[in-house]
Amino acid sequence: MTDGPILFGRSRELSAIGDLLASARAGAGGALVISGDVGAGKSALLDHARSVAAMRTISATGDESESPLPFAAAHMLLRTTFGSIDALPARQADAVRAAFGLGPPTGGERLLLGLAGLTLVSEFAGGEPLLCLVDDAQWLDRASADLVLFMIRRLGAEGVALIVATRAGEGAFAGSGVPVLRLAGLADADAARLLRAAVGELPAEVRDRVIAEAGGNPLALIEVAAHLSPEQRAGQLMPLALHVTAGAYPVGRLQAAFWDRVRRLPAPTRTLLLVAAADDSGDLGTVLRAANRLGAALPDLAAAERDGLVEIAGPALAFRHPLVRPAVYRCVPAAERVAAHQALAAAYTDPAHADRRAWHRAAASLEPDAEVAADLAAAAEMATVRGGHAEASVAYERAAELAIDPGTRSHLLAAAAEAARDAGRLAPGITPADLGRRGTGDPVTVARLARLRADAEFEQVSPRQATLTLIAGAALVAGHDPAAARSLLVEAGWRAWYAGEAAPAAEAALPVDPGLDVLRAALRDPSGGHNPTAAALLCVLTGDDDAGWALVTGLVAELRGEGRHGRLPAPLAVLASAELFRGDHLAASVAAADCVRLAADTGQPRRGALGTAVLAVLAAIGGHEQRYATLVADLVPHGPVAAVGTWAGGLLDLGLGRYAAALRRLGQIPATALAPFLPALVAPDQVEAAVRAGRLDLAGEPLARFAGWAAELRRPWADAVLLRCRALAAGGTAAESLYQAAVARHAHGGRPFERARTELLFGEWLRRARQRARARVHLTAALEIFDRMGAGPWAGRARMELAAMSEPAGPGLTPQELRIVRLAAGRLTNRDIAAQMFLSTRTVEYHLYRAYRKLGVSARGELAQLDLDSAHLQ
Repeated sequence: MTDGPILFGRSRELSAIGDLLASARAGAGGALVISGDVGAGKSALLDHARSVAAMRTISATGDESESPLPFAAAHMLLRTTFGSIDALPARQADAVRAAFGLGPPTGGERLLLGLAGLTLVSEFAGGEPLLCLVDDAQWLDRASADLVLFMIRRLGAEGVALIVATRAGEGAFAGSGVPVLRLAGLADADAARLLRAAVGELPAEVRDRVIAEAGGNPLALIEVAAHLSPEQRAGQLMPLALHVTAGAYPVGRLQAAFWDRVRRLPAPTRTLLLVAAADDSGDLGTVLRAANRLGAALPDLAAAERDGLVEIAGPALAFRHPLVRPAVYRCVPAAERVAAHQALAAAYTDPAHADRRAWHRAAASLEPDAEVAADLAAAAEMATVRGGHAEASVAYERAAELAIDPGTRSHLLAAAAEAARDAGRLAPGITPADLGRRGTGDPVTVARLARLRADAEFEQVSPRQATLTLIAGAALVAGHDPAAARSLLVEAGWRAWYAGEAAPAAEAALPVDPGLDVLRAALRDPSGGHNPTAAALLCVLTGDDDAGWALVTGLVAELRGEGRHGRLPAPLAVLASAELFRGDHLAASVAAADCVRLAADTGQPRRGALGTAVLAVLAAIGGHEQRYATLVADLVPHGPVAAVGTWAGGLLDLGLGRYAAALRRLGQIPATALAPFLPALVAPDQVEAAVRAGRLDLAGEPLARFAGWAAELRRPWADAVLLRCRALAAGGTAAESLYQAAVARHAHGGRPFERARTELLFGEWLRRARQRARARVHLTAALEIFDRMGAGPWAGRARMELAAMSEPAGPGLTPQELRIVRLAAGRLTNRDIAAQMFLSTRTVEYHLYRAYRKLGVSARGELAQLDLDSAHLQ
């Protein structure tokens, strides 16, 4: 058959392919993922792209039997580019050589390999357009799928067009978050055109029956029609030649169609096909060695070649259509499949193929076998060394199923889950529902399993369920290992805190001294086996930002060096928080963005939300309202963490002088959200908003709340912020000594953003007390910090205060008038302007009246169109 008929009804897809190829020719990279059922025409679309591309092409096809072998498909895709490896940066080149067995192991950082693959393809392209085709991507091994997904997300200006075809709802590309072009079934008119082109005219009733049976699937249409008997073509509509269950999915029908052809072949030929279907190498020599043990030989392949089921090219044996393999393998009795795998295991005698031998032995094992389990565990270790953490997880899981000793089974199960976590995924077959039901052994293993199950449940079920799992695990090990139980309970407390669940948190804390000093000491004790991420987070939340930063920086470096990227999102979120509070907003932004990206890549949305929250705070401090709105919308599904976004909105309002709005927004934060840390963090902002909005009556409760927290923390910066809050609330002459004391405490270090805010408020107070020289010192100090952090609105406030102390600017606007006009141009109300400048509303109205006359405007809306800087310089 030609490409033409099977592509009837695919104009949308053909247009998308044409656009992608045109972009590649213009030097812009891009990717297209095509998803559809078996036989929908995915491979035909790839063949069409190859035929019209007029550019160099590299390609790979997924093989179901090769899926346990890391980088098998990537090797097929990239092997023609290996000549360009030496052009890569050293670390990338070493990673590629290690992954493909061309050099010593390097630890296999997954994202480094993805970057190396992308760079290798770009180097191979050499500035010319290049087409990359990946078919049957649902069967890619995990490591290869990760590499392809990385390329999809990162292709930019390389002039590389990547087209991936994958079966709908299967494999790594299902739910990966990448855009997908879904192939639907053909409309009846297009199906009729296809039938006419493929098999000629059919009677209307036969044509309609075939279309109905095929359900719009192009390959099903062709295969069903091609195997009609003469009587059926003539209109005798007895059941069609496909032996299927009524209403079966089109996949089963197609496989049955191929099996109907296979079952008519001689028995030795069927045996050879079964061995080839069970193998994953495509190596004819291996297939023949195994088939010889079952009484089949090379001449027996001739019948399958004549029937168009297989083709032989030198030492390679390949099925002509991907559906032939599953049809051959799945339609034979289990005993025959076992015999084929046994024969293949015996055929793999080279130690270099020990992993293939282990997998075939495992496939042939119908009951536990300690020796096979050990071989498969060794294969898992080999995969780990090569960076194939997901493949190692599958191997450990199968080894656990085959293990006889319960203790060994538990260790293997934990290894499977840990390898999956390193890859950023829950191990296949180890679900949150059944992880804790497997056989367990010593307390250490029980604790490992509880922690791993909770990790999965935290993302896939709920933080509450993860909390309950950790509490249950602690109860199981408490009598044997109190330290392990304590560690689990501390983690349970963190999960409950994230979830905003008071009852589980209280249950977790019951055996643990709730004092912050005790928890700090316990969590930061490296010999206690406690969670270093939680330790660093506690340090940051309790104001010891430098200690938290030191802990988490080392952890992030360690995880990156070992290629365990699945464990990075949470530490990166803590690192971003530490950098935020330490005042390095650029570093905070980088860490938070890394957290969000890695969390998306590894399926950890709750941990990613922590990074998004930091980005929202940074956007708010910087005055980027649109970016803030976009980020905070992403936080809505994440419960208490969304409250951080609300707090960030309060900071945005404060920076822009919208005090009443800030007071309302901050008041919306639930008292239990991330308590006690977030309510304490928000309190100083509530005090400032209340005082500036003229609602001193609302400042008392947050002031008392922060006073209690500062007493618990015993940090100089917290003492300084408390003094600042008291100065705001006191007002008048009493404020001066409080501000002075606050500035003195800030000199001991910590939280530079808070220091700048204190300097700003004190400078504003001093200017209004007509102490201009002193005010200028503090306002200048505030401005320097705000500018360094990129805190635009706050820096703007400091600049306007400094400008207000300048001499009147000739016959133009006075500095006071200019400041008021700028605030009015920024859409602040007269009441908001009055609150920010410590003036009455009537005074603001007076200054605006005078400014309007000088500027020649009659309405506030005209101010935004003026060059106010020039007005000030007149």
